[in-house]
Order: sequence, then structure tokens, then C-alpha cells
Amino acid sequence: MINVAKTAGFCYGVKRAVDDVYKEIENGKKIATLGPLIHNRQVIEDLASKGVYAYDSIEDIPSDHTVVIRAHGVPKAVYDKMNGREYIDLTCPFVAKIHKIVSKHHKEGYQIIIVGDKNHPEVIGINGWCDNKAVIINDVKSEIDGNLASKDICIVAQTTINRDFFGEIVQNVKKTCKSTLVFDTICSATKDRQKEADELSRNSDMMIVIGGKESSNTRKLFEISKRNCKHTYHIETFEDLPQEKTYNKIGITAGASTPGSIIEEVVKAMSGNLKNEENFAELFAQYESKTLNNGDIVEGTVVEVRNNEVIVDLGGFKYNGQLAADQLTDDPALKPSDVVKEGDTIKVYVVGVNDAEGKVVLSRKKLVAMESWNKIKEAYESGETLEGKIIKAVKGGVIALTDGSQVFIPARQASGRFVQDLQSLVGTTVNYKIIEIDERRRRVIGSVRVILEAARKEKEEKFWAEAEVGKKYQGTVKSLTSFGAFVDIGGVDGLVHISELSWNKIKHPSEVVKEGDVLDVYIKDLNRETKKISLGFKKIEDNPWTIAQSKINVGDVVKCKIVRMMPFGAFAEIMPNVDGLIHISQIADRRIGKPEDVLTIGEEVEAKVTDLNWDEKKISLSIRALIPTPEKEEEVKEEEAPVEDHNAETLVYSTDPEVEVEEAIEVEADDAE
Repeated sequence: MINVAKTAGFCYGVKRAVDDVYKEIENGKKIATLGPLIHNRQVIEDLASKGVYAYDSIEDIPSDHTVVIRAHGVPKAVYDKMNGREYIDLTCPFVAKIHKIVSKHHKEGYQIIIVGDKNHPEVIGINGWCDNKAVIINDVKSEIDGNLASKDICIVAQTTINRDFFGEIVQNVKKTCKSTLVFDTICSATKDRQKEADELSRNSDMMIVIGGKESSNTRKLFEISKRNCKHTYHIETFEDLPQEKTYNKIGITAGASTPGSIIEEVVKAMSGNLKNEENFAELFAQYESKTLNNGDIVEGTVVEVRNNEVIVDLGGFKYNGQLAADQLTDDPALKPSDVVKEGDTIKVYVVGVNDAEGKVVLSRKKLVAMESWNKIKEAYESGETLEGKIIKAVKGGVIALTDGSQVFIPARQASGRFVQDLQSLVGTTVNYKIIEIDERRRRVIGSVRVILEAARKEKEEKFWAEAEVGKKYQGTVKSLTSFGAFVDIGGVDGLVHISELSWNKIKHPSEVVKEGDVLDVYIKDLNRETKKISLGFKKIEDNPWTIAQSKINVGDVVKCKIVRMMPFGAFAEIMPNVDGLIHISQIADRRIGKPEDVLTIGEEVEAKVTDLNWDEKKISLSIRALIPTPEKEEEVKEEEAPVEDHNAETLVYSTDPEVEVEEAIEVEADDAE
């Protein structure tokens, strides 16, 4: 009997490239490929017959032709050379993902190691995304350069490399290099194809591996099959089949660049190699007909929507599929008719096929979970940021839900700082990265912290590039200490010293600010080496001395309170945080031994402002200047002019002569009468 591998033939990337090129041909477009489109001689020859040729460099391609970048991908330098030329990028998505990984980590200072064939176009392309500085390894016996031990290493794989081979080389590298970051970039289709080839070859008397001699992934299939089945042959077409050999069980697989038409020809030709007589038409009909197995993912058409299930036409299979309502969506409030309608195309997972009952059980939820898992794996490999909703707090962390997949985020990774109550995070939406994945246990560990730290690092670099003394910022108080407040001013923390928080004397910063307050601050001083920043906060307009300058003048009489005594005088508070000095000689109109002889702490007095020095914040006061003296009384008498009344003998001193003199005259007149 003949068994044909389900994974045999074109992979997604190759099929897309070939289909797109043939579409361009049908549209009459002049195109040329940069290197052979795929590693299959028959396809290349057919393209040449249609006027599509492969060139080694862009410069060789006619200027009126559109350049086609094949599935293997190209170095970054090739894109730089396009110079505005029209091109079609058919790089396989799996390969493009490797380009992003390599470019990103090369820029971050990692030494790139590529496991693969240095002469393979895919590896050449990958190396071109790290300035051609990658170390390329294709032998498990290769010595690892000791100079790599001190470097951060990033390891990627050629998409078509053997998985076991890749694992061995990774282990060898890890023995020498302690800081290693490994990305398993082997294409999922390659993994499946190699796994199926391994299983098929173990149960076959003869294995036929179909594909181009230059095809790396086909050679890997041959190597795997040869280990299990000694009668394994690598052929390009049915014409290369071994002659006069008959076997009971024949297995057939094909590389990713092998068209289905060639596989069909080989299957037909192999019918003569069976020991027992079989009807080839039936055999090939089985190969071509629709077969379903548990675990298959298929696309079907909704033909009927019922209250509790959906009936799906599986496109040629002898039975329709049954999709129960609880397998359609996670939302119990939704009816099947709320989700799909007749005529919709839907992709489903085959849970079970029962030929006896003519029944195919389907699930949409399983497929969503699988697709979500694949996205999780891809996000882990590429370092992509995911978004998830925290659905519950568990021991040691929280659970985030992303596209149906649950991701465990440890407590220490759930925030940029320690979170005492993890329950407070439930219901919030967070951005995170996958930092660890266990495929066997389907366990995923994420981190919010790495996102926040990366963002903080970026802000910090930007800050130090622009920071200068005097520059103003709006910052948030992060924490308080006895000596000041630490304020986040955009990725970095600066210290507002307690003396800078208020013009008044305070014992603790909490008297003025609290965590979370937003402050307008400026840089007083900074040290780029120690990364220390001193911030100012007090406003000039709030400076009590500035306020005092606008209110107090020499000669003013002010009310003040005695606040402290010194041997040379007493300090009096004129207004909050503004004191003046009453020199000992200005306290009384006589000599005194010490200020305490006349004044007491807390006593309120009046004093005259005799001198001001705003630059040095000095105010001179005098009580003595307000105390009357004989000399002053004499000056007052001279200022009081005497008023002489010729009709009376009495002299009257008055500060209001007109009024008091008139009164005096009236008195004297009364006496005369």
C-alpha cells in the first residue's frame, strides 16, 4: 500500500510566492526574481518558459521589470539598493520574523548565532540583518569560540533546519556562553513535515522523498527517513524512481518546494511497485478525496443554524459537521444565531469522526485556543508586546487573559513596584511580554515589569540627553523621606530637599506634600556620573522676603514679636519668616546689660525701621527711636507756636491755634464782664 504524507508539498510561504508570481504573469506584468524563486527545477523551467528569469543581483535585472523577492528573503542591503524600484516582497512570514529578531538584538549589542547552512540563501539573508556579523554553525562538532563566553548571545535557526540538530548545537553553545537568548525559529510546517516523515518512515518498507536536489528542507526529510528506512530515495520527478523494486508498504513525502502535480505523477508511477495488485484509480482517489482525522483544522460552510448547534458543510466530506453551541463561543448569553448565519464560512477543529454513526464533531473554541496559543508562541519568539485583562489573583501572582489564553504573571513581574494587594489589579488591562513558555505543560509566564522598565530606560536616556540646570518639569511625588521628597520627572527621580519644600520651617515633607502629588519643579543641580538630581520647588513670589520688600520701608513703624535673644540684641518677627534685629543700643533710652533686662520672648512691641539690606536679608529696628526724650520734647515745643491775645494775659499752646485760641478769648471775655 502507498501512504502519502498529509504535509507533503508546498508550505504556506512557498505556495504564496508561486501563486503570486503566476498571478502577475497572468496580468501581463514583466517580472524577474532575485535568485531562483524556489528550489525546484521544474517550476523554475516553467517560469522561464513564461519569460520569468532569475537574476543574481538587482543591477542585472532590466529596469522595466518588477523585482520579486523570493520566500527565502534577502539582506537589508538589498532593500537599500532598490532606489525607488518597484518590487514585490514574497519573503516567507516565518523568515521575516527572524529578520526582525536578529535586527533588534543586534542593535541591542547581542552576538547573533545562526544555526544553518552559511551558503543557503535564507541564512545569507538573515545574516544581512546584523551587518553580516553573525556566527553561523552547521555542525554539532564545531568548536565554540571562547571569545563568545563573555558576550550576550542570541541564537536563531534556519527555518528548515532539523529540530534535534538545532537542539544539540544550542546545548553546545550554552556550555561555553552563559548568557544566551534562544529563539526556536524553525518553521512550524517544517516541524510537522519532519515529524510526519519520521513516523511514516518507521512504518514503511520503502520511502520516497520528492523535491529539488538543492532544497535544504527536502534533504532534511531524506536524512530523517533514511535513519528509519534503509530503502529511502530522494527524487525530483517520477523519472528518478528506482526500477524493479517492489514493496508492501511505500511511504511518500515531499519538500516544501514540491508542486502537487509532481507528487501526483509519483503516486501514479509507484502503483507498479506494489507486491499485491491494487487498483491505482482507487488508490489515487483516496489520496485526492477529502479525508478527516481527529485534530484536523478545516474550513466549512454553515448550512443550518439551530437553537443548540450549527451544522457545517465540510466541503466534500461525506458527512456534515456538528458544532455544539457551547463549542462555538465562551459567552453563555449568546445563541448560535448571534454568532453565525447560514452561508458563513467558518474554520473549525475536528474533535472526532465517527463513521459508524456518520457523525463529525466540531469545535470552534478549541481552534481559538490553539490559534491563541500559536500567537502566544510567536509573541514569545519575536518579543512582541501583548495586551491582556487581569481576571484573577492567585498564589504568587495574577492571571491575564489574552485571546482565550491564560498567562501567569508573577507578583514581582506584575508592576513596576511592589504591589501589596494583588486583588487590586483584577479587572485592569495591562501590556506585558512573554518571558517563559513551557509547551509540554502549556504554561506561559508573562511580565509587565519588563515593559515598564524598558519604557523607563528609554525615558531616562531621553532625559539625560536634554537635561540642564534651570530646566523646568512637572513631576509626580513617588516617595517621602525625612530629608525630602523624591519626584519622578520623566523616567528619572530627583530629590526635592526638605529645605526646598517650603519657605516655612517644617519637620517632615509630609507637612507639605504626599505621594502622588504633581509638582512644578526645576533642576537646581545634577551629576551625570552619579545620576543624582537636585530639584527646586519653592516659588520666588512666595518668598517672605520678597513679600516683605514690597511692604516695608525705612522709617515705618511696625508691630513685631520678640522671638530670640542674643548678647548683642533681640530678633523680632515682623511677619512670618521675616525677622529684624533690635540692637541692644536701640532697645531702651539708657544703657542696659542685656536684652533680657527689658524684653521677654513672645512680647509684642512697636519698633521703627531704621535700615534695610534686602540682598543680605537684614532689617534694623529701633524701639529707642520711638521713646520721647527731653531733646525731643523741646523740639515739639518749638514746633508748637504760642498765640498772643492782646485782650488777655493768658498764652495758650495748641496744635490747632484757631479753635483753642478762640475758646480762650471767649473765656477771658466772660471774666472781664
